[in-house]
Amino acid sequence: MNTVEFQLPRRDPPVSGESGSDAALRGFRGRCPACGNGRMFGKFLKVNDACPECGEELHHHRADDFPAYLVIVIVGHILVPMVLAVETEFAPAYWVHALLWGPAVLGMTLGLLQPVKGAIVAMQWFLGMHGFEESKGRRAPAATADAA
Repeated sequence: MNTVEFQLPRRDPPVSGESGSDAALRGFRGRCPACGNGRMFGKFLKVNDACPECGEELHHHRADDFPAYLVIVIVGHILVPMVLAVETEFAPAYWVHALLWGPAVLGMTLGLLQPVKGAIVAMQWFLGMHGFEESKGRRAPAATADAA
């Protein structure tokens, strides 16, 4: 089977004022860590191979299971104290716990999974990890030229 690959024209992303927190915030919002305009995700958790706006390659990411682990930690740290407080104060039946906390866990987990994955991919991009070394190398000379 023959496949045709489409390559977007390469445009250099802006680098002035670039910091890790800027990149992470853009990723958390689901935007390209380089330009902040293009969408990072093509589907719910599928990272686009390249930014549709600036052409920055994003296929190098290796987020793997780390976003899920972080979401488990975040949701657990928020909900477990609440569950314990409700149990200690009111001692409701188990079905009440299931009705209260089941949707809360599901909603928080699904709501945080994509933003956390976006932030992780953006940090990998910013730090030049897992194939993003070339991209970081292109940004470094431009950043020093801007500072001079």
